[in-house]
Amino acid sequence: MSSISCRICKKLSIFLFVLLCIDFFLSSQALPQNNGNPLSTPVSKKLTLVEAAMCEGIKEYIPQNEAIVFSMTIGKVSCFTSFDPVPEKTFIYHNWFFRDKLSTRIKLSLQPPCWSTFSSIQLREADKGPWRVEVIDQKGNVFDTIRFSITD
Repeated sequence: MSSISCRICKKLSIFLFVLLCIDFFLSSQALPQNNGNPLSTPVSKKLTLVEAAMCEGIKEYIPQNEAIVFSMTIGKVSCFTSFDPVPEKTFIYHNWFFRDKLSTRIKLSLQPPCWSTFSSIQLREADKGPWRVEVIDQKGNVFDTIRFSITD
């Protein structure tokens, strides 16, 4: 080998070694980034309540006339709940309490990936007073408690 080709080989070897060292140093200092890639976003596996509301009714799965005090004259009230995510098919319960006594327990089904559902009760003259709905899972864990009243 001539001395020129030997010097070129040495310079090329040094250059490649420096590139390799720079690459190693930069990759060890890099932090993970999401870059908007949905596959790199950690997926929540926990059932999550995102909305709970008392209302006069539901239209196209949107609560109508949300309130905390309802007149007896409307005839019924509804409890609306929305979950996101719903990792697997499961059940929740709307436990309706009147004056701190369980009045009605309604079992509702949820489907992945997200789900909205509701329950309703018909109002009677004897239903005036304080109410609450507890939204719970199958194990009895409370997601939310919604308090409201029925008046004249």
